[in-house]
Amino acid sequence: MSEACVLCRDAGGELLWQNALCRVVLVDDADYLGFCRVILNRHVKEMSDLPESEQLALMQVVLQVERVVRDVTKADKINLASLGNKTPHIHWHVIPRFSADKHFPESIWGEAQREGSKIDEATLIRLRLAIKKHFADFSD
Repeated sequence: MSEACVLCRDAGGELLWQNALCRVVLVDDADYLGFCRVILNRHVKEMSDLPESEQLALMQVVLQVERVVRDVTKADKINLASLGNKTPHIHWHVIPRFSADKHFPESIWGEAQREGSKIDEATLIRLRLAIKKHFADFSD
């Protein structure tokens, strides 16, 4: 654990599920409702620093979150990103993208292209429930 690391000190969003390895959180981003993160539970900087079994287990969670987000939101595209330049703690962004969103087709961290449209609250509620249900029986 690093006291300086925000992902060591904080959940990193609304906690939807966790196991011994990682947690899935819903990011509070009004422009990108449905944006989730998969965050390693301990402070490690790079994927290649993990044992292969943990690399594979973490990626399995990322891909399962992608699948649920995609199914529930009906996104035009899902962006997966692991940057860590500002927060060097392994975490994956799972971002539903829509052709009418604020930045499409650019990265969400790029220049805005338009005002943008948002996922409705009912879809966001369904996403919360779907992730919790999907991972309810997910083993460590």
